[in-house]
Amino acid sequence: MKHFFLACLFPGLLTAQTMHLTEQLGKTVLYGDIAISPDGKSVAWVQSTAATIIKQTYVRATSGDAAARMIGLDSAGERKDAEPAWSPDSKTLAFFSSAGEVRPGLASEQRQLWTAGADGSSAKKLTQLAGYAARPHWSPNGKQIAFLYIEGAGGGGPLLAAPTTTGVIDKAIHNQRIAVVDLTSGQLRQVSPADLHVYDFDWSADGKMFVATAAPGPGDNNWWIAQVYKIEIAQGNGAGRTGTVSIYKPSFQVAVPRWAPDGESIAFIEGLMSDEGNHGGDLFTISADGKGLTNRTPGRKSSVNALFWHAPDRILVAEYVGGGSAISELTLADNSVRTIWKTEEGIHAFGNFPNFAVSPDNKFAAAVRSTYNTPPEVWSGRVGEWRQLTNDNSAQSVTWGKAESIEWTNEGFNNQGWLLPPSKVESAKRYPMVVLIHGGPSSATTSDWPAGVGMSRAIIAALSARGYYVLLPNPRGSYGQGEEFTRANVKDFGHGDLRDIMAGVDAAIKQYPIDPNRLGVTGWSYGGFMTMWAVTQTDRFRGAVAGAGIANWQSYYGQNLIDQWMIPFFGASVYDDPAAYEKSSPIKFIKNVKTPTLVIVGEHDAECPSAQSYEFWHALRTLNIPTQLIVYAGEGHLFLKPENQADRMDQMLAWFDKYLK
Repeated sequence: MKHFFLACLFPGLLTAQTMHLTEQLGKTVLYGDIAISPDGKSVAWVQSTAATIIKQTYVRATSGDAAARMIGLDSAGERKDAEPAWSPDSKTLAFFSSAGEVRPGLASEQRQLWTAGADGSSAKKLTQLAGYAARPHWSPNGKQIAFLYIEGAGGGGPLLAAPTTTGVIDKAIHNQRIAVVDLTSGQLRQVSPADLHVYDFDWSADGKMFVATAAPGPGDNNWWIAQVYKIEIAQGNGAGRTGTVSIYKPSFQVAVPRWAPDGESIAFIEGLMSDEGNHGGDLFTISADGKGLTNRTPGRKSSVNALFWHAPDRILVAEYVGGGSAISELTLADNSVRTIWKTEEGIHAFGNFPNFAVSPDNKFAAAVRSTYNTPPEVWSGRVGEWRQLTNDNSAQSVTWGKAESIEWTNEGFNNQGWLLPPSKVESAKRYPMVVLIHGGPSSATTSDWPAGVGMSRAIIAALSARGYYVLLPNPRGSYGQGEEFTRANVKDFGHGDLRDIMAGVDAAIKQYPIDPNRLGVTGWSYGGFMTMWAVTQTDRFRGAVAGAGIANWQSYYGQNLIDQWMIPFFGASVYDDPAAYEKSSPIKFIKNVKTPTLVIVGEHDAECPSAQSYEFWHALRTLNIPTQLIVYAGEGHLFLKPENQADRMDQMLAWFDKYLK
């Protein structure tokens, strides 16, 4: 019925081509949370399809041609697995699963910790948890497993739908703590302080303490002020901070704390980061006693997103470089960096949706590899010497144009982006173009198959298949060109970054058969803000779709649940410097808008509350600008329901077809 209704509103919208594309991308097999065994002989991952919510753990040998094996559990029904982790001896796999977990008063996706043999056999449930759990880490001796745990409450970060809160709000703080389960006795104890929310952690080589990034709760908000802590496990008793000490208070954000093999040093990433789980910055080391802080990559034109100690004097890093990635080795003696492998793909480990893993000795690696024109598959081997292990997406066909990297300069900055042409380009014909601006702003668009988590990237393929050019720029504020570039839009949101984007639009028009009178703009999160901002600053766009945007930075400061992220970017709170927020607020310039704009948001978005979308839509409607607001019930910042993902794409295509064709 929905398809019939849309077809009546926008004739030709739901062509056989579009419906086929949606169905095709929905069948894409996705691989996540990849893990390689220490001996390099086995790989594990969590597998699903783009159109379903079921996630199951698979294991496969890195040699031979045997098919991957799904780990069978003794519970019937749907399940969501997550985060497989190998034991130090490579004989056992630990992972989380929601199999058989439906309890009154708790989410139906309650996770429990399970183990299975290296071949996927003999699965066993270890815990009876009541609350959110994540990030399993084996102890060095293989006798314990530590993980993050929020007892009696949900978690998962601000990307998920915010729960309804009533009563005395400040009292509802549930910190995420380090829990340790003993594999022999089954005993579970929480060892980090009750008043600290732990975001990430790592065992010391002797198994006696953790290094962690942590801050007082509420956890979703305070990641931006987290410090680096040492936590003595023997002292952990679930009460005070005995045995817990902060060894570093950063100037910006910190992520991925990792202990050196000899226990003498700790490495981590520090930089300007706008989203927890989407890391990027410089690589730092510090001694275990908190002395000798050293930036190991000062001025490097990249953004480190993951690190792996190779030896006490060498660290393997994954880094964003331009619109792609690289795997490099850093030698601490002289801070020299040797690039081992470079790719247009987005390679990262840890955080949100990791697709890369390395064995402890750095001899073996595994990755989920894909590009705009190559569907995802699992690969393994030495870094850069890959062997393909899966072939589940061999039937996927490319019905959109071949992506190209495009570069341009503006105001002294070197900019890069990706351009997808229409699936068919005829000579002597000009085509409409949609500019798709990434979220963040601290992020980067890399080449990736357009059917990832949430199906948000499917619009790229759909637009190309329907005759549009699609430009995906990485303007100032993005990862991939060093910290100076990432910090270049501080206290300047929407100004220099928009000028970079418009320079990219002009560069694309100059090089390709694009009709300058049929331009559109869209984006989600920061990209949604930039869409709202763009239509107040220029009338060059004939149609716009603003997803989870921000209309008014001043009111947003008091509405969102993660206001701590704003201080590093605006320099002060809105109460101390309201002018800094006003100068970048689309609502201040709302009477300039002439562009028809569709506004989309999730009902329970914690990062970009629906009130911001309502405010922008309300203003456009009052000013008689063609507009429509769609609020998707129950969704957060990340859309999880397949039917909403599909409808969102339909609505966006319909809007651009109406105003650009």
